[in-house]
Amino acid sequence: MSLTISIDAMGGDFGPKVTIPASLDCLKNNPDLTLILVGNEAVLEPLLTQELVDYSGRLSIQHASQCVEMHESPAKALKNKKDSSMRVAINLVRDGRADACVSAGNTGALMATARFVLKMIPGIDRPAIISTLPSIHGHTHVLDLGANVDCTAEHLFQFAVMGNELVKAVEGIDNPRVGLLNIGEEDMKGNEQVKSAAKLLENSTLNYIGYVEGDSLNAGSVKVDLIVADGFVGNVALKSIEGAAKMIGFALKSAFSKNYLTKLVGFIAYPVLRSFKQRIDPRLYNGASFLGLRGLVIKSHGGADVLAFKTAIQLAEVEVKKDVIRKISEQVEKTLALRNNA
Repeated sequence: MSLTISIDAMGGDFGPKVTIPASLDCLKNNPDLTLILVGNEAVLEPLLTQELVDYSGRLSIQHASQCVEMHESPAKALKNKKDSSMRVAINLVRDGRADACVSAGNTGALMATARFVLKMIPGIDRPAIISTLPSIHGHTHVLDLGANVDCTAEHLFQFAVMGNELVKAVEGIDNPRVGLLNIGEEDMKGNEQVKSAAKLLENSTLNYIGYVEGDSLNAGSVKVDLIVADGFVGNVALKSIEGAAKMIGFALKSAFSKNYLTKLVGFIAYPVLRSFKQRIDPRLYNGASFLGLRGLVIKSHGGADVLAFKTAIQLAEVEVKKDVIRKISEQVEKTLALRNNA
């Protein structure tokens, strides 16, 4: 299956220094992949002189005269940066020239632009950000990770419907286990928003298993395929996990660097430590999908290195192949029909 992905080549903390080598690695590993690198042609072309020949027909540059800065206001970016690499890359999806867009740029600007250009799936009020986190059971999908600070119970229900369909498609799980993030598993716990969302989920066709606590994100006793939360809680949880992972890495490095004996122990334990690092390496989980849009947009971490950005592109490849947008749209339509006929 051939697929085309547009890359915001100027976005992120490092721009072309990361986006170009990551893109070339993906082209090398997937002969069915075509990439359109969007950005300032005067900057990109000299970096791709030979590659444009080697990957002729599979690699091209789409000029964009502007770039959205990482801390730029989403409203200003939407209004004043109509020829930004971010906007042009999303336009390519809207126009059918690309199957998906990948950007490491400003999250707020990317979400605002994607929503404006691609529009929402009918029946969905707000887009949500979904990604995976490593867990003792493999990994867990979590949403929303920051797109919506204030959510209603209906919004949480819509997130669950969309996330459930993505997990089914990407993971090949017929009936994903869905949990609602809460401060406890007991029915009486939680705010009214969470309690109302729980009732909606209980009366749905989803495989809702009830409330789950924060430890279920990584180490819950019961496997959960999808965890639903509002964007405020989800983002705080994500950043807390990232911080804990950095602390553990720093602590291990410091412990094994104290003296010659600890260095020797570290050398002996290196294979185990390397395996541990690979298991929790955030670069291997980079890439978050914007669900609810009528087109596929993948957000990479702004500080992504080559491996991390490559992971985000590969995520886009998988979701295009699994036809995630169509499946979500069809499921939302079915869910609305069931509720209207109830």
